[in-house]
Amino acid sequence: MIIAGRTALLTGASGGIGHAIARRLHQAGAQLTLTGRRTEVLEPLAAELGSGTRVIAADLADRGDVQRLAAECAGVDLLVANAALPGSGDLLGFDPDDIDRALEVNLRAPIILARLLGEGMAEREAGHIVLMSSAAGKAATPGSSVYSATKYGLRGFGRGLRADMAPRHVGVSVVFPGFIREAGMLHDTGVQLPWFVATSTPRQVAEGVCDAIERNHAELDVAPITARAGLKFAELAPGLSDRISERLGSRTIADDLARAQAAKR
Repeated sequence: MIIAGRTALLTGASGGIGHAIARRLHQAGAQLTLTGRRTEVLEPLAAELGSGTRVIAADLADRGDVQRLAAECAGVDLLVANAALPGSGDLLGFDPDDIDRALEVNLRAPIILARLLGEGMAEREAGHIVLMSSAAGKAATPGSSVYSATKYGLRGFGRGLRADMAPRHVGVSVVFPGFIREAGMLHDTGVQLPWFVATSTPRQVAEGVCDAIERNHAELDVAPITARAGLKFAELAPGLSDRISERLGSRTIADDLARAQAAKR
């Protein structure tokens, strides 16, 4: 789908990766609706992008807000479901309410938005839905059970939805970013990765989103070639991959991320 001249809803627009996606979609010619909980962050971004960009405050853990957001954005051509909550840590250390919130924001909200906004796209026989998964949606590591559950879920949902929407001429793509520097969940924790762990930038994620829309990719990894190779290996030999990952320090990284994220909850 050509992005220029299309209307787009971007969730999770208040974060650094959301900012990068918003700027890239705007550059490609989309008219944007930005949503997130922090309007004080979204309003300056909307002003930067100029007239035609609007902001809608919404908490995607609130089912009423999800319904309202879909109603206010009825008729959009593009949905980029980028919003997500971090979820690192041992399952036994999670409060059930935190699990529910992660499931609501990371998985249920994208599904409901795709259902409500996808109906109009199907009627018009035009549109595209981008679901932001993660490398954790292809390879689970220590301390990722809750987060990976949501991101694996998006992968399965996206693949099934793509098959359902193809006869209606609506595209569906699932994007899988690896570790991201400069902004995002990893950056926000301040955790330092080992030197051999390659990362990508928010700009590269934004480029991936636009590429997925324009070329109608079913799945698109946004990660250096070494990380992409690791994901393939993890899918082909999960047991061996887990053992290698442990030896390379994945549990230490997971523990550091969990402590940092718990301190922010």
